[in-house]
Amino acid sequence: MKPSILVINCGSSSLKFALLDIQTQQATFSGIAEKLGQTDACITFKFSGRKEQQQLGQGDHATAVYALIQQLQTLSLLDSIKAIGHRVVHGGEHFKQSALIDDYVIAEIEKCAKLAPLHNPAHLLGIRTALQAFPTLPQVAVFDTSFHQSMPAHAYLYAVPLALYREHGVRRYGFHGTSYRYIAPEAARLLGKPLAETAMVCAHLGNGASVSAILGGHSMDTSMGLTPLEGLVMGTRSGDVDPGLFNYLATTLKLDVQGVTDLLNQQSGLLGLSELSNDCRELEDAALAGNEAAQLALQIFSYRLAKYIAALVVPLGRLDVLVFTGGIGENSSYLRAAVVGQLGFLGLALDNAANERCIRGQAGLIQQSGSLPILVINTDEERMIALDTAALAGLNV
Repeated sequence: MKPSILVINCGSSSLKFALLDIQTQQATFSGIAEKLGQTDACITFKFSGRKEQQQLGQGDHATAVYALIQQLQTLSLLDSIKAIGHRVVHGGEHFKQSALIDDYVIAEIEKCAKLAPLHNPAHLLGIRTALQAFPTLPQVAVFDTSFHQSMPAHAYLYAVPLALYREHGVRRYGFHGTSYRYIAPEAARLLGKPLAETAMVCAHLGNGASVSAILGGHSMDTSMGLTPLEGLVMGTRSGDVDPGLFNYLATTLKLDVQGVTDLLNQQSGLLGLSELSNDCRELEDAALAGNEAAQLALQIFSYRLAKYIAALVVPLGRLDVLVFTGGIGENSSYLRAAVVGQLGFLGLALDNAANERCIRGQAGLIQQSGSLPILVINTDEERMIALDTAALAGLNV
């Protein structure tokens, strides 16, 4: 039985998981539990080309973990697990790299919960459940924020009283760092350039979306900030808004701070603009069928992203490659075309046929002749989490 790392990514109502071979970092078993806490909660397992789904009733995260354990036992995979890696969105300034989980690490993750209220509490649920289920195994937290700790002060500080940073940690942190850590060296490899000599803008586009300027493998700036709400238009998140909007909405709609925060995080973005869906696939179908609200939502999404890409060339000083990744970045030829179509002044132009081919796992270069390189890369956050977990657990890779 090959030794493996179990990777867990716990969301507010979901739990993604993958079992990766330590030597090859390839997933041998994976799946997701969805709609946790709802009456139609379910868990899906993928193994050896097969897919199996089980209903969980109104099961919670603990129910999902124990269903996962049962399935691993059934497949005789449980004893192969040598360590567990957890994705954690927010590590604040404290975590500049991944960490073995102990009571101190859990306490620090809790302190960051108010900075990522949609994520960190869910991660803590997954961590605590896994610690109960696997009390003897080393477990590791891998932080999305740690990659961006290389940003200079002029990029991460807000123009608010400096005491707010010193005393309360008010600053820009950035997210999706685990994805960017994988994408940056992969982009350099595909270009045939040393990573240390490569200047890239990478767009990680999914229901949560961000874009980062990466120079020599280090984050110089990024679109997300103190929380994952800042920056691009996202599935249900507004991205950048005038801070005065908080007071206006609170007064006009008679909402408290939490009410406004929930509106901007859960009812805005593509969903709020289209009044239809937060799913890009549904919106693209609707837009192509003539739905004007869907067309406008996607136009705003692509315009905001194009502006950010252009702005993030500033900290690089030049641009060697533009990279698209994440569920939308890897699969939406529609949005890639809409974004790049606004960036011709940077020397970027698409090969339409290549762009259309790069969906459903197909990746590669999509620029036309004479353009700066444009890459689609399938990210692999689970692999990065497994590598960090193996290293900190003292396992040979």
